[in-house]
This record gives sequence, C-alpha cells and structure tokens, in this order.
Amino acid sequence: MSPTEQYLLDVHCALQHGRPVPPAPGTHDLRVLRALCDHRRFRAVLAGRPARGRIRHALGRWLHPRRRNTSPRPRDPGFRPRDPGSRPQDIGPRPWPTGGPRLR
Repeated sequence: MSPTEQYLLDVHCALQHGRPVPPAPGTHDLRVLRALCDHRRFRAVLAGRPARGRIRHALGRWLHPRRRNTSPRPRDPGFRPRDPGSRPQDIGPRPWPTGGPRLR
C-alpha cells in the first residue's frame, strides 16, 4: 500500500469516527529535517567538535588529499643519495657510523 492510499484510508476512518484528520504525507518533512540538523549540531557541540562545516571539511579531505612525503629523511642512517650514473645493485643501506649492524 502506498503512502497516499494509507493516508486516504486514515482520513476515511477519522471522518467515520469523528476524530481530527491526520496531516498529509510530507507535510512536516522540512520541519523534521531542521530538527535533525539542530540535534546533530547540539550533539557536536557537546562532544567538543565543530558544529558547522564538518561535511564540507570531510569532503575537502577526500577530494583534495595532501601529498604524503614518502622519501627517506636525509638524517636516516640508511639514506644514501643516488648518483645519476650508478646502477641499482650498487645502492644499498649504509652501515652504522660505529660499524654496527646494517639496516635491512
């Protein structure tokens, strides 16, 4: 049964029994959405999160991700800059400055 058919049945029953007619479907949808948004903002403030702009901020992070730096840091003991003319098998981790174990 569709919502319209249910509404018509409810109107008919209300008129038969002398009760007030129920509101039409969709009458209070906007009011319910506003109340839901207000409630979510209120819960966000209580939790210490920003009350506005959370969805836009999340979409911005998803649509425009920041580049992560995946190159090794120069202070890393295993870092050795690559010479343009060197072969890949010549490049490997350097031993520790004290002659300790090699990094793998």
